[in-house]
Amino acid sequence: MTWWRKPSATACAFLAEYCGPMRKLRHSREPEVDPFYDMLFNMLIAFVFCFIIALLAMNPKALKSGDIPAKAEFIITLSWPDLDPNDLDLWVQGPSGESVWFRNREADLMHLDRDDRGTSNNTLMINGNKVVNPLRQEVVTIRSIVPGEFVVNAHYYESKEIDRNDPKAGQPVEATLSVIKVNPKAEVVYYGQATLESRGKEVTMMRFSVNPNGGVENINTIPKILVKSF
Repeated sequence: MTWWRKPSATACAFLAEYCGPMRKLRHSREPEVDPFYDMLFNMLIAFVFCFIIALLAMNPKALKSGDIPAKAEFIITLSWPDLDPNDLDLWVQGPSGESVWFRNREADLMHLDRDDRGTSNNTLMINGNKVVNPLRQEVVTIRSIVPGEFVVNAHYYESKEIDRNDPKAGQPVEATLSVIKVNPKAEVVYYGQATLESRGKEVTMMRFSVNPNGGVENINTIPKILVKSF
């Protein structure tokens, strides 16, 4: 048999005094928590939105037609002294026999980024002020492993845009060539210099072969003429 004992008046008073306010406190705190959760939820939505935008920005498919992918296997850089007024041109011939130069900037997965013409295209006027880029360099990227031989030449171009009063105009120019293999880590394949004595002079700076695994071999400077008459 279960015995039930009626609570005393003192117990009832205790329950009424403490449990009642606790119930009211519990119910009164619920609305205060909701805005906090709403804020967290909104922050989560904003974070997801920003993450999606970042993914779209990094998506290679988002590149415009004609854009050049940033991926490269080799970077070939021809440079000459800063502020030199003379125009040197980088020529690179690929395994198929096609060459990239300032009038043919893409061939055999190679790309010439810019035709640096010395002082003639390194000066810009902004709000009446002359801004001069002192760097003199041309860069060719090879964007994939293409087995075969590559020939890299420098040509002293006969430019009509050079200031003839510049004491360096038409003088011998020391050219520097660097070839960097990008993958799997940056590695200097070649670094060398050659002097181009006068306008119209062409020098084979380097020749090298790429094997099917992407390795570089047979580096030499045996001369080979690439410059076409134009």
